[in-house]
Amino acid sequence: MRINKFVLATLCVILLNGCISQTNSGWGQADNILSRIKAPQFPAKDFNITDYGAVGDGETNCTQAINKAISAANKAGGGRVVVPPGTFLTGAIYLKSNVNLYISQDAVVKFSTDPNQYLPAVFTRWEGVECMNYSPLIYAYKEKNIAVTGKGTLDGQGSNDNWWGWRKGLQSKDRQELFTQGQAGVPVKQRLYGGKYLRPTMIEPCKCENVLIEGITILNSPFWHIHPVLSQNIIVRNVRVDGMGPNNDGCDPESCKDMLIEGCSFNTGDDCIAIKSGRNNDARRVNVPSENIVIRDCQMKAGHAGVAVGSEITGGARNIFVEKCTMDDPNLDRAIRLKTNSVRGGFIENVYVKDITIGQVKEAVLLIDFFYPDVEKGDFKPVVRNINMENVTSRKSKYALFLRGFEDAPIIDVRLKNCTLDNVANPDVISNVKNLVLENVKINGKLASASSVDAD
Repeated sequence: MRINKFVLATLCVILLNGCISQTNSGWGQADNILSRIKAPQFPAKDFNITDYGAVGDGETNCTQAINKAISAANKAGGGRVVVPPGTFLTGAIYLKSNVNLYISQDAVVKFSTDPNQYLPAVFTRWEGVECMNYSPLIYAYKEKNIAVTGKGTLDGQGSNDNWWGWRKGLQSKDRQELFTQGQAGVPVKQRLYGGKYLRPTMIEPCKCENVLIEGITILNSPFWHIHPVLSQNIIVRNVRVDGMGPNNDGCDPESCKDMLIEGCSFNTGDDCIAIKSGRNNDARRVNVPSENIVIRDCQMKAGHAGVAVGSEITGGARNIFVEKCTMDDPNLDRAIRLKTNSVRGGFIENVYVKDITIGQVKEAVLLIDFFYPDVEKGDFKPVVRNINMENVTSRKSKYALFLRGFEDAPIIDVRLKNCTLDNVANPDVISNVKNLVLENVKINGKLASASSVDAD
């Protein structure tokens, strides 16, 4: 049998395009993302902070010594700045290109609770709005090839007696002023908050490339713990985050590209992981999404969500992959949480979740809510589409699904496959969802379907 060459060529093109499409969508795309993410490499040279005047007695201020060691390593072409065993008190640390800040086992970097130790103010984003604020405790700006590694501890010393106490009362006026400036388009250099009451983050690489945070324990940040901003090629690996203060998110990538979070443990006062891209008009000005983020083999304990996307999501988020994570704690509110509103707008698309084991959550296994918080209403309709969950098990929750879109902007394409959700207390909340697909999904032992949960 002779096959027409044109037909054969056409078949080959169809098959090739099918393979490319499979690779570039769904979990095949996660493999492509991971192939691009590479850990930075550093010269085999050590710069011990004690050689620059640091004293590990927990009382001597070592800020100048640590930053001297970092500058020396940077000027020498890079290397490892070593924090040896001991307790080292410090203010703001500024990471520079080609420097790995290595926290040795039995070393504790204890950060001062004196706000003046984090001045002068630096460029940052605070709850999604750009401003000049206190320096993050460890900060890098427009640097390449940087790392914080080791088996030691970073202790932010946050408590209700210092940073955390600002949230009640003191912070409110400055927070509202910043949001008003962002809406009005006030130039960022005129948004001056150093010396006021907006708490700094713990680790913040800003506009950086090739970032590694690995092995360390991070305790009690004043605000969010790990906050990469407008950065790319980032790895957060085998890190333990423990902080139960207000807004103590674990890891918040904001307008970042190509990021891997793996093997980490989170026990937090807010979202364990929250993917963000800026707030309202200020984010529409910057207009940079968070995209290509892989989260795997992590453990989520207490927090508002295991993995959240939003609510500062105006710049959008796409291509989010979550797999092989364990989420279990009486004080974990939700497993997967997508939160936005009509003031934020933005988009969330191509979210893939699989092989997740949930012990218990207070509210929902999957929550997608266009009404966060209910008091904010605007003219920017969110777009949420292509949300996928597969091989997810849960032993206890209030809801299996809590999905609330808008009538004129529904949530689109939510698919669950091979999920077993037991001991669910209440019926699902499903409002304004288009194309909800449930395939082999059991809720309280019964096979569920889209019609059985009253999808609109």
